[in-house]
Amino acid sequence: MLRLPQTQWLTVARTGAARYQSSSARPTTGDEYQYLQRSKIPMLHFQPSLPRLPIPLLPKTCERYLAAQEPLLGGDAFQQTKKVVDQFREEDGPKLQTLLKEFDAQNKHTSYISEPWFDMYLRDRAPLPLNYNPLLMMNPDPRPEYNDQLLRTTNLIISSLRFMRSLRARCLEPEVYHMNPAKSDTAKFRTITSLMPSFVSTYAAYAFKAFPLDMSQYHGLFGATRIPELEKDRIYRNETSRHLLVLRNGNMYAVDVLDESGNIEQPATLMARFERILNDGRPPAANPLGLLTTENRDTWAKARNHLTQLGSNAKSLELVDSALFCLCLDETTIDPNNPIPAIRNFLFGDGTNRWFDKSFSLIVARDGTTGINFEHSWGDGVAVLRYFQEIFKETTTAQFANAGLKGAQAESRGVTPIEFTVDEAIQTALSTAENNHNSVIDSLDMNFMKYEGMNKNFCKQQRISPDSIMQLGFQLAFYKQHGQFVGTYESCSTAAFRHGRTETMRPCTMATKEFCLESQRRTGERKSDSELREMLNRCSTVHGQLTKDAAMGQGFDRHLFGLRHTAQKNGLPIPALYADAAYAAINHNILSTSTLSSPALLAGGFGPVVRDGYGIGYNIQDSYLGTVVSSYRPHRNGREFVDCLREAYEDIAKVLKATGPPPKGK
Repeated sequence: MLRLPQTQWLTVARTGAARYQSSSARPTTGDEYQYLQRSKIPMLHFQPSLPRLPIPLLPKTCERYLAAQEPLLGGDAFQQTKKVVDQFREEDGPKLQTLLKEFDAQNKHTSYISEPWFDMYLRDRAPLPLNYNPLLMMNPDPRPEYNDQLLRTTNLIISSLRFMRSLRARCLEPEVYHMNPAKSDTAKFRTITSLMPSFVSTYAAYAFKAFPLDMSQYHGLFGATRIPELEKDRIYRNETSRHLLVLRNGNMYAVDVLDESGNIEQPATLMARFERILNDGRPPAANPLGLLTTENRDTWAKARNHLTQLGSNAKSLELVDSALFCLCLDETTIDPNNPIPAIRNFLFGDGTNRWFDKSFSLIVARDGTTGINFEHSWGDGVAVLRYFQEIFKETTTAQFANAGLKGAQAESRGVTPIEFTVDEAIQTALSTAENNHNSVIDSLDMNFMKYEGMNKNFCKQQRISPDSIMQLGFQLAFYKQHGQFVGTYESCSTAAFRHGRTETMRPCTMATKEFCLESQRRTGERKSDSELREMLNRCSTVHGQLTKDAAMGQGFDRHLFGLRHTAQKNGLPIPALYADAAYAAINHNILSTSTLSSPALLAGGFGPVVRDGYGIGYNIQDSYLGTVVSSYRPHRNGREFVDCLREAYEDIAKVLKATGPPPKGK
């Protein structure tokens, strides 16, 4: 089965993004407290007119597939794969293409990839931690007093609930990517597009060079849980719940955060309830059931089925499943000079203070360090990133709970411990889960690199793509370490289309291969700096075209996936292309990469998608290039890879600095 990368990131400039001024006191009555935004443009205004995800032309897909295979294969192997692809293009592919188009024409409300993609996630039996759930770690509040665990938790929860209420009332700002925010993220844009009928509104936005994005996944953020079942999981959603699932020391609580009318409780009330949990003298849970969510999905399904048969556990699980989201109050802290222990804890931890099945978990450590660990089957990273950035901005500039606020202790009711009956079978399952989880995380190595010799501004000055430079660094580092080129995955959102998901970019190209080979020749045999610079420019140009193709739904990975799924669904023979060793190799993504650049982000991470691979979460900041690399021992040496990566960026920086930016117009 094709293994998915853990996530994809998309940085967007939002229509009418909230602009706040720091305030010592904000009203906590009326809509100003209950809603994060009251958008002039209805939240789903653009949705009916979003274009449909295109099905690429079969010859183009074959051409792009061969271009991605060429740098990975030797001459004879490439010629063999070319024969297989030619046969697919002329014989098997056209019939499958026709069937796929027929299916697409009958399902105009969605995209051709949406249903099989959801299905693939839910059928995979691999444990969620490391295999799927990624991590976003938030920057601290610039005001030290607001990093107090209780105070930051209170503010984060208030802003989360304001986001949720705006989402459910459909008054959240629509998600829009602006090519030039100064010209399109304006009152004029909002007025004109809001007056246009929904069925043409997206095209009106295009006139401003603004691109509305699909928001169909947003409803999966709150009140949702992935329920383990044999062979295929299901997503459970509850639109009426008023409580959070809160975990501390493995103990579980249901905490009411909305009143009986569905309004957000007052800051002092919420603070009192979280303070009650932080002051709860209960020892760490003897049977932390969150460990079961780290297991193989079939194993967990069987254990959960047994668990529901004991006592009143079915009602307890309903409290867990229906919660708006999960809040994990941790006892850890972060060392700014070595964030890896905190990243490890937030990404997977020991499993005792997590419920990995929830749509997302907001984690707040003892020193206020905050992160989001999210379950991936319900959607991609766009909705999570939007939520992440909104709550960071509001809580650090226009919070509702101010330093010095005291909890209203009379309001501390509304906290209900969630109790479970546990028998010997469940205790055995917990012990097994703990051992399995520990054996995996003990073999996982994580390394962090912060390279300050290049950054976003430097790349822009050099008129070269920052993302292409980072991706080229990964290719060069792996070549330095292993002397070869391997299947590489970079995710790209297709959210500009209705029910778009992601497309794969293949950053290992003939351009990157040629640069890596040339740059590693001995001095005297190597090309001049100016010639190397031309090769760098070529890498950036090719990378830019791949990015454009992927974002426009013109990659090859999802198309080939859809064609294979079509064959399986229609009981047709699977074409020889999918049995070719080269197809298996390119989908064995040894380098799985994903990026996020956001002022809210401290770090992001995920696990490798294959045992002998690297999981590379990276961000391109104004002052540095940052990378978190995960790998499994003894299959890969992550420390050595990071050292090679630093050398790679130094090699690239030398060429750029020696040659300077190209003349304008080139």
